[in-house]
Amino acid sequence: MICLNINNEGADLRVTRDELYMLNNALNEVCNGVHIHENAFQTRLVFERSDLLALLAQINELLPQNSN
Repeated sequence: MICLNINNEGADLRVTRDELYMLNNALNEVCNGVHIHENAFQTRLVFERSDLLALLAQINELLPQNSN
Protein backbone atom coordinates (compact mmCIF):
# COMPACT_ATOMS: atom_id res chain seq x y z
CA MET A 1 0.00 0.00 0.00
CA ILE A 2 1.24 3.45 -0.89
CA CYS A 3 -0.09 6.62 0.69
CA LEU A 4 -0.35 9.21 -2.07
CA ASN A 5 -1.82 11.95 0.11
CA ILE A 6 -3.25 12.35 3.59
CA ASN A 7 -4.91 15.35 5.18
CA ASN A 8 -7.82 16.23 7.45
CA GLU A 9 -10.31 15.41 4.68
CA GLY A 10 -9.07 11.86 4.08
CA ALA A 11 -6.36 9.81 2.43
CA ASP A 12 -5.56 8.79 -1.11
CA LEU A 13 -4.13 5.28 -1.12
CA ARG A 14 -2.91 2.96 -3.82
CA VAL A 15 -3.37 -0.70 -2.96
CA THR A 16 -2.61 -3.82 -4.93
CA ARG A 17 -5.37 -6.20 -5.93
CA ASP A 18 -4.14 -8.65 -3.28
CA GLU A 19 -4.18 -5.94 -0.61
CA LEU A 20 -7.75 -5.09 -1.57
CA TYR A 21 -8.70 -8.76 -1.18
CA MET A 22 -6.96 -8.82 2.22
CA LEU A 23 -8.95 -5.81 3.40
CA ASN A 24 -12.16 -7.33 2.04
CA ASN A 25 -11.54 -10.69 3.71
CA ALA A 26 -10.51 -9.14 7.05
CA LEU A 27 -13.58 -6.89 7.15
CA ASN A 28 -15.80 -9.81 6.21
CA GLU A 29 -14.37 -11.91 9.04
CA VAL A 30 -14.78 -9.09 11.58
CA CYS A 31 -18.34 -8.33 10.47
CA ASN A 32 -19.61 -11.83 9.81
CA GLY A 33 -17.25 -14.44 11.23
CA VAL A 34 -16.00 -13.29 14.61
CA HIS A 35 -18.73 -13.38 17.20
CA ILE A 36 -18.56 -10.13 19.14
CA HIS A 37 -21.58 -9.21 21.23
CA GLU A 38 -23.30 -6.23 19.62
CA ASN A 39 -22.84 -4.09 22.74
CA ALA A 40 -19.08 -4.72 22.70
CA PHE A 41 -18.65 -4.34 18.93
CA GLN A 42 -18.42 -0.53 18.87
CA THR A 43 -16.43 -0.44 22.10
CA ARG A 44 -13.81 -2.83 20.72
CA LEU A 45 -13.73 -1.63 17.11
CA VAL A 46 -14.71 2.04 17.59
CA PHE A 47 -17.14 1.90 14.65
CA GLU A 48 -20.67 0.54 14.33
CA ARG A 49 -21.03 -2.83 12.61
CA SER A 50 -23.28 -1.16 10.00
CA ASP A 51 -20.47 1.27 9.09
CA LEU A 52 -18.01 -1.57 8.60
CA LEU A 53 -20.56 -3.53 6.57
CA ALA A 54 -21.05 -0.49 4.32
CA LEU A 55 -17.28 -0.22 3.79
CA LEU A 56 -17.12 -3.96 3.10
CA ALA A 57 -19.83 -3.58 0.45
CA GLN A 58 -17.95 -0.72 -1.20
CA ILE A 59 -14.71 -2.70 -1.30
CA ASN A 60 -16.55 -5.78 -2.53
CA GLU A 61 -17.97 -3.79 -5.46
CA LEU A 62 -14.42 -2.93 -6.57
CA LEU A 63 -13.34 -6.56 -6.75
CA PRO A 64 -13.81 -8.79 -9.77
CA GLN A 65 -16.32 -11.47 -8.80
CA ASN A 66 -15.02 -15.04 -8.34
CA SER A 67 -11.43 -14.04 -9.08
CA ASN A 68 -9.66 -14.79 -5.82
